[in-house]
Amino acid sequence: MIIDQILNNIYPLPETSKSIIKACISEINFPKKHVLLRADKIESSIYFIKKGIVRAYTNSTDNEITFWFGKEGDPVISMKSYVTNQKGYEDIELLEECELYELKTEKLQKLFEKDIHIANWGRRFAEQELIKTEERLISRQLGTARERYIELLENNPDLIKRVQLGHIASYLGITQVSLSRIRAEI
Repeated sequence: MIIDQILNNIYPLPETSKSIIKACISEINFPKKHVLLRADKIESSIYFIKKGIVRAYTNSTDNEITFWFGKEGDPVISMKSYVTNQKGYEDIELLEECELYELKTEKLQKLFEKDIHIANWGRRFAEQELIKTEERLISRQLGTARERYIELLENNPDLIKRVQLGHIASYLGITQVSLSRIRAEI
């Protein structure tokens, strides 16, 4: 996905403002299994996925718990680092070789001070990420594992083909055996 589409999906910017923000963005590539963001570290960049898929996870005492998948067009960010400049609590691993757009948080913060359109873009960005987080939380609290799997199939059918079943089971909060049973029923 091209950067213009990604920026406009967040909040349409006037061309002048879009050019200013694009001048601060660089393209980078990383291999599969690369850990892009680390827990307990203040992250200094925001990324947008041009091509590839990632997962966010946290470590519990005996395993990793996947709580988010990102794919083309999605932002990759430690919101805690972005908003409060504090250490994040998630690791983000690339599940495929990825092409990413990188934007340094410090540069973006300076743009907020200079351009009201970019500041509004940043506000909409944070609002959208908050809503996505809220929807994931509500889904985890209210839906059964079967309902969450069906929702995943409906909203992100390509994930099933691109992501290991162990990560999907972790995301759904179930074991791989339970996921296999659900898949067999459907």
